[in-house]
Amino acid sequence: MIDGVAGWLRAPHWGPIMGLETSGVADEPETSYLLTPSWPEMLQRTPLFPHVIELNHQARRRITCSVYLIYDDDAWTLIDIGYEDAVDDCLELIRQLDFPFAKCATLIASHADVDHIQGLAKAKQVLKTSVTCHPLSAVHLESGDRIATFANIAAQGIDLEMPAVKCENQVVDGEIVKIGSLELEAWHTPGHTDGQLSFRMGNLLFAGDNLFRDGCVGAIDAHHGSSIPDFISSLTRIRDSDVEWLLPSHGPVFRKENAMIDRTIERLEGYLHMADFGTCAIDWPLMDQWERELVDGKLPD
Repeated sequence: MIDGVAGWLRAPHWGPIMGLETSGVADEPETSYLLTPSWPEMLQRTPLFPHVIELNHQARRRITCSVYLIYDDDAWTLIDIGYEDAVDDCLELIRQLDFPFAKCATLIASHADVDHIQGLAKAKQVLKTSVTCHPLSAVHLESGDRIATFANIAAQGIDLEMPAVKCENQVVDGEIVKIGSLELEAWHTPGHTDGQLSFRMGNLLFAGDNLFRDGCVGAIDAHHGSSIPDFISSLTRIRDSDVEWLLPSHGPVFRKENAMIDRTIERLEGYLHMADFGTCAIDWPLMDQWERELVDGKLPD
C-alpha cells in the first residue's frame, strides 16, 4: 500500500449513534482469492449513522481508504474497497459483522483511482456481485488503465497493478441506486477526476475526494482528468445543498461547514491563475489525527 500524499490520491435527518444492533455474478474468474480470517467470531456493529458503517472506524484502525458499508435487513453495498491487499481484511470484517456475502447488492466505485478500486476485481469475484460507477470511470476500470488510475506515476516511483474489472451498472447524475429499501442519489461531482460520483442518502453525502475535514481536496492533476473549474462547481453544489454530514473517502466524517467550503473554493479560485500548480505536499497531518481517532473509537461531533 502507498502511504503519504501520493496514496490518497428531502429525507430523514440522522445523527451519529453507537451500538446499534441489527439482526449479478462476477465475470473475472481468472484468479482465485482466499480470505485470511483475522477477527474473532461475530463483532458488535458500531455504525456512524443508521444503516452506515465505515470499516476503518469499525476496526478501530486504518485499513485502507474510507470504505462505507450501507445496509438494511435485505441488502448491503460498499462505497469503495481500497487496495487489493486490504480486501481480505475488509471482507473478513464484513463476515464477522454478520452480513451475508450473498446479500451484497453491488460494489460502488466513487471514482477510478487505484487507492479506491484496486481491490474491486478481487472483491467482486469473492462476493459474486456487480460493479457500479460513472461511465467515465468505467472506461478506466474496464481497461485497467494504470496511468489514469494513478497506479503508475513514474516520477514518484509508484508502480502498482490495476486489475481490470467489468462495470455492469453505469450511473449518471440524478440516478438512484437502490440498496434494499434504501436509496442513494448519485451526484456527478467532477473536479478531482472527471468521473467522480458522490451519493446522497438523507442528510448524508458520501463525498468521495471532493473535500476533507481539514479543507484539503483530492489531488489536482491535468493528466488525471482533473479540472479546477469543475472542482469549484462541485464544491459549490455541496455547499449550497442542505446535506448536514459529509462522509469523505479519506479521513474522518465531519459536519458540513459552509465557511470552510468557501475558504476551499477561494483557494481553488486562486489556483486558476497560477503558472504552475502541482501536488507537492510532503505529508498530511489529518491522517495522523484520524488514526488516533480510530483507535479511540471517536464518533463525529
